[in-house]
Amino acid sequence: QVQLVESGGGLVQAGGSLRLSCAGSGNTFMLYQMGWFHQAPGKRRELVATISAVGSIVYADSVKGRFTISRDGAKNTVYLQMNSLKPEDTGVYYCNSRSQLGGRDFWGQGTQVTVSS
Repeated sequence: QVQLVESGGGLVQAGGSLRLSCAGSGNTFMLYQMGWFHQAPGKRRELVATISAVGSIVYADSVKGRFTISRDGAKNTVYLQMNSLKPEDTGVYYCNSRSQLGGRDFWGQGTQVTVSS
């Protein structure tokens, strides 16, 4: 099993920055790929960014140039540095992990990010 614990959400003005953290524990094979998903109010959960254990990174087009994902392999922790935040970035951010073979997704409890205009 895998446990993912997020932290770092909060309220920020448009143009501001926040840094999210997600600490993973449990079966490390299931922590091969870690990442972040965003769920805006009334909308479905969508990919923000993912990073693999070997450093392969994928970003959603909407966050390219503004958000940076990074990973501390020794701590099984993934970070999301969010700069130039916009009101549309408001929502719950969920940490995600999966194995190299794909399959089951593991989710954290989510952390709320609110960007005021």
